[in-house]
Amino acid sequence: MVVSKSSWNTFKRDLKRLTKKTKPMSLKERLDKITQVCRGWVNNYRLTNSYTKLKKVDEWLRNRLRYCIRHDWKKPERKRKNLIRLGIKYGQAYAWSRTRMGGWAVAQSPILGTTITISRLKRKGYVPMIAYLNKQQTSIW
Repeated sequence: MVVSKSSWNTFKRDLKRLTKKTKPMSLKERLDKITQVCRGWVNNYRLTNSYTKLKKVDEWLRNRLRYCIRHDWKKPERKRKNLIRLGIKYGQAYAWSRTRMGGWAVAQSPILGTTITISRLKRKGYVPMIAYLNKQQTSIW
């Protein structure tokens, strides 16, 4: 069984709506709502073969979350302090806090990928969609 293209588009549109950087909500609220949407979608399509595509959507979602987190830091000084807090050296943090790259490019860059890691997101409440899928598939059999 295959998930239709319109279902994927609807799913991504819902996730995009929840991870809009200008949507005023805390990271905890955002992660709770994303969890509800992801769990419902995976439960609905658990019998389909969607592992690889779900993995790509999961990577995209993590970048969207990094984008939201970086946007919440707002000013360059706050960005620098938070990057230092996450383990980046002072000079590199200074350069990346004042970069002229767009927010989406920075979210996909190695600097945020190595600082706002999956394990840090998990500590905040993020659960990867692959974990839901694996849990659902083991409970079926």
